[in-house]
Amino acid sequence: MIIKFKNEENNINHNKKKIVIYKNISQQLLNKLLNHFKVICFNQITKDNMNLFIDEIETADGLMGRGLQIGAKILNKANNLKVISAMSSGIDQYDLNILNHRKIPLMYTPNVSNDSVADLAIGLMLNCSRKIKNSMKRIKNGEWEKKMDYNFWYGLDVHHKKIGIVGMGRIGLTLSKRARFGFDMEVLYHSRTRHFDAESLYDAVFYQDVDELLKECDFVVSILPLTEETRFFFSESKFSLMKNTAIFVNVGRGGVVDEVSLIKALKDGRIAGAGLDVFEFEPLSPTSPLLSLDNLVCTPHLGIATLETSNKIDECAVNNLINVLINGNLENNCYNFDSLFK
Repeated sequence: MIIKFKNEENNINHNKKKIVIYKNISQQLLNKLLNHFKVICFNQITKDNMNLFIDEIETADGLMGRGLQIGAKILNKANNLKVISAMSSGIDQYDLNILNHRKIPLMYTPNVSNDSVADLAIGLMLNCSRKIKNSMKRIKNGEWEKKMDYNFWYGLDVHHKKIGIVGMGRIGLTLSKRARFGFDMEVLYHSRTRHFDAESLYDAVFYQDVDELLKECDFVVSILPLTEETRFFFSESKFSLMKNTAIFVNVGRGGVVDEVSLIKALKDGRIAGAGLDVFEFEPLSPTSPLLSLDNLVCTPHLGIATLETSNKIDECAVNNLINVLINGNLENNCYNFDSLFK
């Protein structure tokens, strides 16, 4: 079925607020919502059910999900909407201008995914630097006994190197801890503001000039959000500043990287390798030239993709929805809190 009315017998009370979900959640969390709301659930939104989805949100009090652009087309139909609960720590899929103008709270799930995303960043660093993907491929091709020449098998150390974090925030702080204490790395970072926790806890060094950071680091990890200022932030000029032994990792947003420039830098040996979990356009096309590069490792936006973290995000999003619509509480996890009261 395209649309499911869960436990419809519990929805007899017409005074209950109506919420629309566009992502599957556990039965336990669904039951928690049904104690308070009339719940309409879509497995996913496609071109075949988009009109039905829009019909349902016209009378919805709340909206919860992820993986869908929530812009004017949808929001202009949602005349009764009182809150959106994003099942994510990222908010670039939502039109903040419209939400702020209409004073609609945008709830999100900060801190829940910090560890999982930091783990993946470390995994991509290790995979690229130690040539794990390529080594497995060569073993499958029967090349184990080939001469152990430098270019064929040998990679680069991670320990005691310099890591540069561009976009220091909650995930960056978590990554700093792993890098400093797990790999004895020097932590450098660039951000709009200084993060004294990173400096005091992990000896991180703040670089106001990101270009100087790029020149020094062995690993550059982007955790930048996507804004008009950060779009294509990593372009040819930025890659040209990096060491030719540098590894570039992106676990933030795909649109901050000019992929044409990255491909050129990898092909020309301008940098040693790259690990990407996010891309400008997702899903990544199987014909993308990125996939032809031996010195690139990529994953399909897996930053939060563990069972434990996914469950925690779902639970946080459900609690956010209840806090706003039932308890009238916006104090925790409201992304646009300040804008609502201007």
